[in-house]
Amino acid sequence: MTIPRRTTGSRRLRAVIAVGVMAVSTLVGFAGTSSSTASPPRHHAGSQPGTVRTLSTGWTVPWGLSWLPDGSALIGERDSAKLFRLTRNGEKTFIGTVPEATARGSLTVDANDGVLGIAVSPCWEEDHYIYVMHTAEEGNRIVRMKYDGSTLSDYHVLLGGIQKSLIHNGGRLKFGPDGYLYATTGDANVSATAQDKNSLNGKILRLTTDGKPAPGNPFDSYVYSYGHRNAQGLTWDPQGRLWESELGQDTYDEINLIEPGKNYGWPTCEGPCTTDGMTNPKAHWQPTDASPSGIAYADGDLYMATMRGRRLYRIPVDGTEVGTPVELYKNQYGRLRTVEKVPGKNALWVLTTNADYNGKQPAGSDQVLEVELTSSASH
Repeated sequence: MTIPRRTTGSRRLRAVIAVGVMAVSTLVGFAGTSSSTASPPRHHAGSQPGTVRTLSTGWTVPWGLSWLPDGSALIGERDSAKLFRLTRNGEKTFIGTVPEATARGSLTVDANDGVLGIAVSPCWEEDHYIYVMHTAEEGNRIVRMKYDGSTLSDYHVLLGGIQKSLIHNGGRLKFGPDGYLYATTGDANVSATAQDKNSLNGKILRLTTDGKPAPGNPFDSYVYSYGHRNAQGLTWDPQGRLWESELGQDTYDEINLIEPGKNYGWPTCEGPCTTDGMTNPKAHWQPTDASPSGIAYADGDLYMATMRGRRLYRIPVDGTEVGTPVELYKNQYGRLRTVEKVPGKNALWVLTTNADYNGKQPAGSDQVLEVELTSSASH
Protein backbone atom coordinates (compact mmCIF):
# COMPACT_ATOMS: atom_id res chain seq x y z
CA MET A 1 0.00 0.00 0.00
CA THR A 2 1.41 3.41 -0.94
CA ILE A 3 0.89 6.09 1.66
CA PRO A 4 0.74 9.58 0.15
CA ARG A 5 2.81 12.32 1.67
CA ARG A 6 1.16 14.96 3.78
CA THR A 7 0.36 17.67 1.27
CA THR A 8 -0.60 21.28 1.69
CA GLY A 9 -4.08 20.39 0.48
CA SER A 10 -4.55 17.54 2.96
CA ARG A 11 -3.43 19.82 5.75
CA ARG A 12 -6.01 22.41 4.74
CA LEU A 13 -8.71 19.74 4.88
CA ARG A 14 -7.57 18.67 8.34
CA ALA A 15 -7.61 22.30 9.43
CA VAL A 16 -11.27 22.58 8.45
CA ILE A 17 -12.15 19.36 10.28
CA ALA A 18 -10.15 20.39 13.32
CA VAL A 19 -11.91 23.72 13.88
CA GLY A 20 -14.72 22.17 15.91
CA VAL A 21 -12.36 20.34 18.27
CA MET A 22 -9.45 22.77 18.41
CA ALA A 23 -9.98 23.86 21.99
CA VAL A 24 -10.11 20.31 23.25
CA SER A 25 -7.33 18.88 21.08
CA THR A 26 -5.00 21.64 22.20
CA LEU A 27 -5.30 20.43 25.77
CA VAL A 28 -4.95 16.73 25.13
CA GLY A 29 -3.53 16.48 21.61
CA PHE A 30 -0.29 15.02 22.91
CA ALA A 31 -2.29 12.03 24.18
CA GLY A 32 -3.73 11.41 20.73
CA THR A 33 -7.34 12.49 20.34
CA SER A 34 -9.91 14.61 22.07
CA SER A 35 -11.25 11.53 23.85
CA SER A 36 -7.89 10.64 25.42
CA THR A 37 -7.06 11.38 29.03
CA ALA A 38 -4.07 13.67 29.54
CA SER A 39 -1.34 12.86 32.00
CA PRO A 40 -1.47 15.08 35.10
CA PRO A 41 0.99 17.96 35.14
CA ARG A 42 4.26 17.25 36.88
CA HIS A 43 5.32 19.91 39.36
CA HIS A 44 9.00 20.56 39.90
CA ALA A 45 11.33 23.34 40.92
CA GLY A 46 12.65 24.82 37.73
CA SER A 47 12.26 27.71 35.32
CA GLN A 48 9.32 29.31 33.60
CA PRO A 49 9.44 31.07 30.22
CA GLY A 50 8.78 34.77 30.50
CA THR A 51 9.95 37.85 28.63
CA VAL A 52 10.66 37.48 24.93
CA ARG A 53 12.92 39.98 23.19
CA THR A 54 13.87 40.28 19.56
CA LEU A 55 17.61 39.75 19.44
CA SER A 56 18.17 40.01 15.68
CA THR A 57 16.10 40.75 12.55
CA GLY A 58 16.57 40.62 8.80
CA TRP A 59 16.85 36.83 8.41
CA THR A 60 15.45 34.66 5.63
CA VAL A 61 14.57 31.12 6.74
CA PRO A 62 17.28 30.56 9.38
CA TRP A 63 17.52 26.83 10.16
CA GLY A 64 20.60 25.48 11.97
CA LEU A 65 22.14 26.95 15.12
CA SER A 66 25.23 25.85 17.05
CA TRP A 67 27.18 27.53 19.83
CA LEU A 68 30.80 28.62 19.73
CA PRO A 69 32.89 28.48 22.93
CA ASP A 70 32.73 32.28 23.36
CA GLY A 71 28.92 32.13 23.66
CA SER A 72 28.13 33.41 20.19
CA ALA A 73 26.29 31.19 17.71
CA LEU A 74 26.66 30.11 14.12
CA ILE A 75 23.37 30.27 12.23
CA GLY A 76 22.70 29.19 8.66
CA GLU A 77 20.04 30.32 6.23
CA ARG A 78 18.48 27.35 4.46
CA ASP A 79 17.90 28.80 1.01
CA SER A 80 20.79 31.26 0.63
CA ALA A 81 23.40 28.79 2.05
CA LYS A 82 24.90 31.71 3.98
CA LEU A 83 26.39 31.23 7.45
CA PHE A 84 26.46 33.99 10.05
CA ARG A 85 27.90 34.52 13.49
CA LEU A 86 25.52 36.12 15.99
CA THR A 87 26.73 37.43 19.34
CA ARG A 88 24.75 37.61 22.58
CA ASN A 89 24.15 41.32 22.02
CA GLY A 90 22.77 40.75 18.52
CA GLU A 91 25.80 41.61 16.35
CA LYS A 92 25.48 39.67 13.10
CA THR A 93 28.47 38.90 10.88
CA PHE A 94 28.49 37.04 7.57
CA ILE A 95 31.22 34.37 7.57
CA GLY A 96 30.75 32.59 4.25
CA THR A 97 28.57 30.48 1.97
CA VAL A 98 28.48 26.68 2.08
CA PRO A 99 30.03 25.40 -1.17
CA GLU A 100 28.02 23.13 -3.48
CA ALA A 101 24.80 23.67 -1.52
CA THR A 102 21.57 23.74 -3.50
CA ALA A 103 18.06 24.74 -2.51
CA ARG A 104 14.75 25.03 -4.30
CA GLY A 105 12.87 26.60 -1.42
CA SER A 106 11.16 29.91 -2.14
CA LEU A 107 7.88 31.66 -1.68
CA THR A 108 6.53 29.80 -4.71
CA VAL A 109 7.80 26.25 -4.09
CA ASP A 110 7.05 24.14 -1.01
CA ALA A 111 10.61 22.86 -0.55
CA ASN A 112 12.63 22.00 2.52
CA ASP A 113 16.09 21.41 1.08
CA GLY A 114 19.22 23.54 1.37
CA VAL A 115 21.58 24.27 4.27
CA LEU A 116 20.07 22.58 7.30
CA GLY A 117 21.85 21.55 10.51
CA ILE A 118 25.08 23.03 11.87
CA ALA A 119 27.29 21.56 14.59
CA VAL A 120 30.40 23.18 16.05
CA SER A 121 33.15 20.70 16.90
CA PRO A 122 33.37 19.93 20.64
CA CYS A 123 37.12 20.48 20.14
CA TRP A 124 36.69 23.69 18.15
CA GLU A 125 39.39 25.61 19.99
CA GLU A 126 41.88 22.95 18.86
CA ASP A 127 40.60 21.99 15.39
CA HIS A 128 38.30 24.92 14.37
CA TYR A 129 35.96 22.49 12.60
CA ILE A 130 32.29 23.04 11.95
CA TYR A 131 29.94 20.43 10.48
CA VAL A 132 27.02 21.15 8.16
CA MET A 133 24.26 19.02 6.65
CA HIS A 134 23.12 20.34 3.29
CA THR A 135 21.52 19.43 0.00
CA ALA A 136 23.76 19.10 -3.06
CA GLU A 137 23.08 18.17 -6.68
CA GLU A 138 23.26 14.41 -6.08
CA GLY A 139 21.69 14.27 -2.61
CA ASN A 140 22.08 15.32 0.99
CA ARG A 141 25.55 15.49 2.52
CA ILE A 142 27.25 15.87 5.87
CA VAL A 143 30.37 17.98 5.42
CA ARG A 144 33.16 19.45 7.50
CA MET A 145 34.78 22.86 7.12
CA LYS A 146 37.32 24.91 9.01
CA TYR A 147 36.28 28.23 10.51
CA ASP A 148 39.21 30.36 11.69
CA GLY A 149 37.02 32.93 13.39
CA SER A 150 36.43 34.99 10.28
CA THR A 151 36.18 32.80 7.16
CA LEU A 152 35.32 29.26 6.02
CA SER A 153 37.73 26.91 4.26
CA ASP A 154 38.68 23.25 3.69
CA TYR A 155 35.29 21.97 2.57
CA HIS A 156 35.30 18.18 2.93
CA VAL A 157 32.47 15.69 2.37
CA LEU A 158 32.20 13.20 5.25
CA LEU A 159 29.06 11.37 4.18
CA GLY A 160 27.11 11.63 0.95
CA GLY A 161 24.58 9.48 -0.81
CA ILE A 162 21.68 10.46 1.43
CA GLN A 163 18.67 10.57 -0.86
CA LYS A 164 17.10 14.01 -1.22
CA SER A 165 13.69 15.36 -2.13
CA LEU A 166 11.91 18.68 -2.18
CA ILE A 167 10.57 17.63 1.23
CA HIS A 168 11.40 15.15 4.02
CA ASN A 169 15.13 15.84 4.20
CA GLY A 170 15.43 15.76 7.99
CA GLY A 171 18.61 17.74 8.57
CA ARG A 172 19.27 18.24 12.29
CA LEU A 173 22.94 17.80 13.17
CA LYS A 174 24.29 17.72 16.74
CA PHE A 175 27.14 16.32 18.79
CA GLY A 176 26.01 14.03 21.58
CA PRO A 177 27.51 13.79 25.07
CA ASP A 178 29.49 10.79 23.79
CA GLY A 179 31.39 13.04 21.36
CA TYR A 180 29.85 11.49 18.24
CA LEU A 181 27.90 13.33 15.58
CA TYR A 182 24.17 12.59 15.23
CA ALA A 183 22.13 13.45 12.13
CA THR A 184 18.46 13.09 11.28
CA THR A 185 17.48 12.07 7.76
CA GLY A 186 14.01 12.12 6.23
CA ASP A 187 12.51 9.42 4.07
CA ALA A 188 12.92 11.72 1.02
CA ASN A 189 9.22 11.19 0.30
CA VAL A 190 9.79 7.46 -0.29
CA SER A 191 8.31 5.93 2.84
CA ALA A 192 9.80 2.45 2.34
CA THR A 193 13.32 3.80 2.95
CA ALA A 194 12.53 4.32 6.62
CA GLN A 195 12.22 0.55 7.22
CA ASP A 196 15.21 -0.37 5.03
CA LYS A 197 18.20 -0.66 7.38
CA ASN A 198 20.50 -0.53 4.35
CA SER A 199 19.23 2.93 3.44
CA LEU A 200 20.54 6.13 5.05
CA ASN A 201 17.08 7.70 4.80
CA GLY A 202 14.38 7.77 7.47
CA LYS A 203 17.02 7.33 10.15
CA ILE A 204 19.02 8.85 12.93
CA LEU A 205 22.68 8.41 11.96
CA ARG A 206 25.67 8.37 14.33
CA LEU A 207 29.17 8.96 13.02
CA THR A 208 32.69 9.89 14.06
CA THR A 209 34.23 13.30 13.43
CA ASP A 210 36.03 11.78 10.44
CA GLY A 211 32.82 10.52 8.87
CA LYS A 212 32.97 6.83 9.78
CA PRO A 213 30.18 4.83 11.47
CA ALA A 214 30.50 5.39 15.21
CA PRO A 215 31.71 2.42 17.28
CA GLY A 216 28.85 0.55 18.94
CA ASN A 217 26.21 1.42 16.37
CA PRO A 218 23.60 -1.37 16.46
CA PHE A 219 23.86 -2.55 12.85
CA ASP A 220 27.59 -2.00 12.20
CA SER A 221 26.63 0.88 9.93
CA TYR A 222 25.78 4.58 10.26
CA VAL A 223 22.24 3.72 11.39
CA TYR A 224 21.44 4.40 15.05
CA SER A 225 17.62 4.16 14.87
CA TYR A 226 15.13 3.75 12.03
CA GLY A 227 11.47 4.04 11.08
CA HIS A 228 11.49 7.85 10.99
CA ARG A 229 9.47 9.90 8.52
CA ASN A 230 11.01 13.37 8.87
CA ALA A 231 12.81 13.93 12.16
CA GLN A 232 14.03 17.50 12.67
CA GLY A 233 14.76 17.83 16.38
CA LEU A 234 17.41 16.27 18.65
CA THR A 235 18.36 16.99 22.24
CA TRP A 236 19.77 15.22 25.28
CA ASP A 237 18.69 15.43 28.92
CA PRO A 238 21.25 15.52 31.78
CA GLN A 239 21.13 11.71 32.06
CA GLY A 240 22.25 11.40 28.43
CA ARG A 241 18.86 10.27 27.08
CA LEU A 242 18.25 11.27 23.47
CA TRP A 243 14.91 12.89 22.59
CA GLU A 244 13.67 13.49 19.05
CA SER A 245 10.82 15.44 17.44
CA GLU A 246 9.31 14.22 14.19
CA LEU A 247 6.85 15.38 11.56
CA GLY A 248 4.12 12.85 10.90
CA GLN A 249 1.91 12.72 7.84
CA ASP A 250 -1.79 13.52 8.35
CA THR A 251 -2.50 12.05 11.77
CA TYR A 252 0.21 12.56 14.41
CA ASP A 253 3.47 14.36 14.98
CA GLU A 254 5.71 12.83 17.63
CA ILE A 255 8.28 13.17 20.36
CA ASN A 256 10.33 10.00 20.75
CA LEU A 257 12.83 8.75 23.29
CA ILE A 258 15.54 7.29 21.07
CA GLU A 259 17.34 4.07 21.88
CA PRO A 260 19.90 2.41 19.60
CA GLY A 261 18.52 -0.15 17.18
CA LYS A 262 14.86 0.65 17.85
CA ASN A 263 12.25 0.90 15.11
CA TYR A 264 10.02 3.99 15.44
CA GLY A 265 7.33 2.73 13.11
CA TRP A 266 7.05 4.78 9.94
CA PRO A 267 5.29 4.04 7.61
CA THR A 268 3.55 1.16 9.43
CA CYS A 269 2.71 3.36 12.41
CA GLU A 270 2.04 7.07 12.74
CA GLY A 271 1.75 7.82 16.43
CA PRO A 272 1.17 4.92 18.85
CA CYS A 273 0.29 1.46 17.58
CA THR A 274 0.34 -2.16 18.72
CA THR A 275 2.45 -3.62 15.92
CA ASP A 276 5.18 -5.92 17.22
CA GLY A 277 8.65 -4.44 17.00
CA MET A 278 7.52 -0.81 16.79
CA THR A 279 8.47 1.73 19.46
CA ASN A 280 5.70 4.13 20.44
CA PRO A 281 6.25 7.89 20.87
CA LYS A 282 6.28 9.49 24.29
CA ALA A 283 3.96 12.27 23.08
CA HIS A 284 2.02 13.01 19.94
CA TRP A 285 -0.04 15.85 18.48
CA GLN A 286 -2.37 16.50 15.61
CA PRO A 287 -0.42 18.34 12.88
CA THR A 288 -2.66 21.40 13.16
CA ASP A 289 -1.29 21.89 16.68
CA ALA A 290 2.34 21.14 15.99
CA SER A 291 4.36 20.23 12.85
CA PRO A 292 7.52 20.36 14.96
CA SER A 293 11.10 21.06 14.02
CA GLY A 294 13.72 21.75 16.70
CA ILE A 295 13.65 20.74 20.36
CA ALA A 296 15.83 21.63 23.32
CA TYR A 297 16.13 20.53 26.95
CA ALA A 298 16.28 23.10 29.75
CA ASP A 299 15.83 22.74 33.50
CA GLY A 300 13.51 19.74 33.56
CA ASP A 301 11.56 20.46 30.39
CA LEU A 302 11.67 19.83 26.68
CA TYR A 303 10.93 22.85 24.51
CA MET A 304 9.57 22.13 21.04
CA ALA A 305 9.34 24.68 18.23
CA THR A 306 6.39 24.22 15.89
CA MET A 307 5.76 25.52 12.40
CA ARG A 308 2.11 24.91 11.55
CA GLY A 309 1.22 25.14 15.24
CA ARG A 310 2.93 28.55 15.48
CA ARG A 311 3.74 28.07 19.14
CA LEU A 312 6.41 26.84 21.52
CA TYR A 313 5.62 23.87 23.74
CA ARG A 314 7.08 23.29 27.20
CA ILE A 315 6.91 19.58 27.98
CA PRO A 316 7.92 18.40 31.47
CA VAL A 317 10.20 15.38 31.60
CA ASP A 318 10.13 12.84 34.43
CA GLY A 319 12.76 10.20 33.77
CA THR A 320 11.71 8.44 30.58
CA GLU A 321 8.17 9.87 30.56
CA VAL A 322 6.67 13.26 29.81
CA GLY A 323 3.86 15.22 31.43
CA THR A 324 1.24 17.61 30.12
CA PRO A 325 2.51 20.00 27.41
CA VAL A 326 2.00 23.72 27.94
CA GLU A 327 1.46 26.07 24.98
CA LEU A 328 3.52 29.26 24.84
CA TYR A 329 3.33 32.34 22.56
CA LYS A 330 0.66 30.87 20.29
CA ASN A 331 0.35 32.88 17.05
CA GLN A 332 2.59 35.63 18.41
CA TYR A 333 5.72 35.03 16.33
CA GLY A 334 4.53 32.84 13.47
CA ARG A 335 6.32 29.67 12.40
CA LEU A 336 9.05 28.53 14.80
CA ARG A 337 11.86 26.39 13.36
CA THR A 338 14.63 26.02 15.94
CA VAL A 339 14.98 26.34 19.71
CA GLU A 340 18.22 26.01 21.66
CA LYS A 341 19.21 26.53 25.30
CA VAL A 342 21.74 29.34 25.69
CA PRO A 343 24.89 27.95 27.36
CA GLY A 344 25.54 29.43 30.78
CA LYS A 345 22.37 31.52 30.71
CA ASN A 346 18.82 30.76 31.73
CA ALA A 347 17.38 31.53 28.33
CA LEU A 348 16.44 30.05 24.95
CA TRP A 349 17.10 31.24 21.43
CA VAL A 350 14.26 30.64 18.97
CA LEU A 351 14.48 31.03 15.18
CA THR A 352 11.39 31.90 13.15
CA THR A 353 10.81 30.60 9.63
CA ASN A 354 8.11 32.86 8.25
CA ALA A 355 9.86 33.79 4.99
CA ASP A 356 9.17 30.41 3.40
CA TYR A 357 6.43 28.98 1.20
CA ASN A 358 4.06 28.32 4.10
CA GLY A 359 4.87 31.51 5.98
CA LYS A 360 4.31 33.72 2.92
CA GLN A 361 6.30 36.60 4.43
CA PRO A 362 8.89 38.52 2.38
CA ALA A 363 12.60 37.78 2.48
CA GLY A 364 14.25 39.27 5.55
CA SER A 365 11.18 38.98 7.77
CA ASP A 366 12.52 36.25 10.06
CA GLN A 367 14.11 36.91 13.42
CA VAL A 368 16.05 35.43 16.32
CA LEU A 369 14.18 35.64 19.61
CA GLU A 370 15.54 35.28 23.13
CA VAL A 371 13.17 33.79 25.71
CA GLU A 372 14.02 34.45 29.34
CA LEU A 373 13.62 31.52 31.73
CA THR A 374 12.84 32.74 35.21
CA SER A 375 13.25 30.76 38.44
CA SER A 376 10.02 29.27 39.77
CA ALA A 377 9.19 27.08 42.73
CA SER A 378 6.92 25.00 40.50
CA HIS A 379 5.44 24.97 37.02
